[in-house]
Amino acid sequence: MQNDESDLFLQEMSGVTPLSQDAVLLENGGFSPTLAQQARRKAAEQDMEYDANYLSMEYVDLVKPDEPFTYKKDGVQDGVYRNLRLGKYQLDATLNLLGKSLSDARRELFFFIEDCHKRGVRTLLIHHGMGRNSKPHPAILRSYVFKWLPQIPTVLACNTAQKQHGGYSATYVLLQKNAEQKRENRELHSKRGAQK
Repeated sequence: MQNDESDLFLQEMSGVTPLSQDAVLLENGGFSPTLAQQARRKAAEQDMEYDANYLSMEYVDLVKPDEPFTYKKDGVQDGVYRNLRLGKYQLDATLNLLGKSLSDARRELFFFIEDCHKRGVRTLLIHHGMGRNSKPHPAILRSYVFKWLPQIPTVLACNTAQKQHGGYSATYVLLQKNAEQKRENRELHSKRGAQK
């Protein structure tokens, strides 16, 4: 039966001649890559462009322009969170995202927080605006900022800013200590324990 299929195939293919080459010769004498080669090259380039930014651009729950934002990881002391919420900590760094596209805001927020954490900056203010007139929905950027901040492992707590710092158009962010600050803190506590 297999021979019958082979014979039938060969009969059907008898008038077909193979292509002499797989690449197209350009007028200047060079070869251009085939579509398959171009597709493989593009896929390889995309694989090489690893994006360390893990903040999601997928679906977001929309918030209202005047909806307060509160977030606190387990283990953050109530007094520390209360002081953040009331704006009692010195604001060490500020990021202005007003007028930015979502992709630009995502990139800037990610690298800003990463840089602040490396430098030991603990208390931040993010200006995202209220988004009353944003299209196609109000508060798009604000909604994504509220989604992104809890995704960042170094963010301990967030809260809508007090009126003097921007109110609903801004958010306080408290970052955890970096490795150097944790080491210094351990040394300080071990010295205190030794003095007692």
